[in-house]
Amino acid sequence: MNVMDSNEAASPRLPHTLDTRNDIGGRDGIGPAEPSAPASDPASDAPALPERPRTTVIVMHASVGSGHRSAANAVAQALELLRDTEDESLRDGTIVPADLSIEVLDVLDFGRIKFDGDKTASMFTGATRPIYDLTWRYTLTGRLLWGGGTVWSRVMFPAFTEHVREVRPLAVVCTHITAANVAVGARMLLDDDFPIVCVPTDYETEGLWPHLHADLFCVANESMAETLRPRKVPEDRILITGIPTRPAFRESYDKRLIRESRGLPQDKRVVLALAGAYLPRPYVHFREALDRLLPYLHAFESMHVVFVAGSDSDYARHLRRGCEDLGLSNVTVLDYVEDMAALMAASDLIICKSGGLTVTECLCAQVPMILLGKAYGQEKANVVMLTSMGAALHVTTWRELLDALRHIDHNPASTEAMLVNGSFLRRPDASLDIARATLQLVRREARHDRGGRRKRFMHFYWGRKPAHTR
Repeated sequence: MNVMDSNEAASPRLPHTLDTRNDIGGRDGIGPAEPSAPASDPASDAPALPERPRTTVIVMHASVGSGHRSAANAVAQALELLRDTEDESLRDGTIVPADLSIEVLDVLDFGRIKFDGDKTASMFTGATRPIYDLTWRYTLTGRLLWGGGTVWSRVMFPAFTEHVREVRPLAVVCTHITAANVAVGARMLLDDDFPIVCVPTDYETEGLWPHLHADLFCVANESMAETLRPRKVPEDRILITGIPTRPAFRESYDKRLIRESRGLPQDKRVVLALAGAYLPRPYVHFREALDRLLPYLHAFESMHVVFVAGSDSDYARHLRRGCEDLGLSNVTVLDYVEDMAALMAASDLIICKSGGLTVTECLCAQVPMILLGKAYGQEKANVVMLTSMGAALHVTTWRELLDALRHIDHNPASTEAMLVNGSFLRRPDASLDIARATLQLVRREARHDRGGRRKRFMHFYWGRKPAHTR
């Protein structure tokens, strides 16, 4: 079911600006061949694509929560590491331009209408959550899928299309569906030829990714690949990398030294509660559950609970006052933590929400998890994945959380099984693998059939039977 762009017939084909077959131009053999002067698009009267070497990789996210931005920064840092390192084993044969530059962009900054992504996301955890949940894993029946198109670029994000015209990126890496669709639309409108890499930051792929017009999907595990295959994404466009995390999560830490620096006991089980998020929904319920738990913490003599309040100083004061009123000596309240990877590695158990980046960081830090709160959409997919593999516990209320802590307190070895099971999902080098795959994709011969990049305003299509059903 294709809706063709009305300007397709009138728009001339711009010449290819990247010759990957002969590796002509640019430092280290990556860059464009010398093109002939392209004609302007008569439909838009926009200037032609500038003639200069491609040296920039755009890594784009959307400021909807912190996970997409964190993943984008992780990929950008990995690209910088590959460019600057003298350790050829890190590059693993990947040719990296010495003049490579990296832009990390928030796609919402280019929107015709400015809105708060965090507040918008919170809307879908209230009364409208069934609609949000319906689009996760599947669009409608699970067979009607979104392929890609120019609709979002034309209606909401023409400024990004102009940015692409100016920058002429070497590649675009997207950690959010809006970013991916806007990148696909810009490439269609400009008739340009750069690869687009999609990096879902949860443990399932939403039905609204531009499935047929992305050059590569970097996914967390085989289960996600099994979701993409019935959606007619070719095998050579699926790569299992894991979800990208910051370089700090690839390092090893001395648990004793970290605890000593934080004034934490060496002889107790340290339980870390990540309570820094404060969106209206659903995180307010997360904090309410922790507040209800406080009066019972004195009974856990072998545990020491660390609350991380993040940048919310009011909530930190609230916690400290509550602990003082209750006379709790086995609780520490921290504000914003810079070295979170080290603190997580020094912990024995983490209580957190089921966001994709948070749980991935726990996996990389090798710490078992209790996922707290009702989950919808992508977080529901994360919970199902982690609990089905025995890599985490899930509780929805403070009473269930209290029971889970009691169980662990009486059966300390129960968390060891979660660590073993979580090791199957642990991929601390994901950001490096994605960075290498992106640069290798630039050089791949005949990346995409040009006929498959026809300019479409909207592109829906029928997929095969979903690999996973509800």
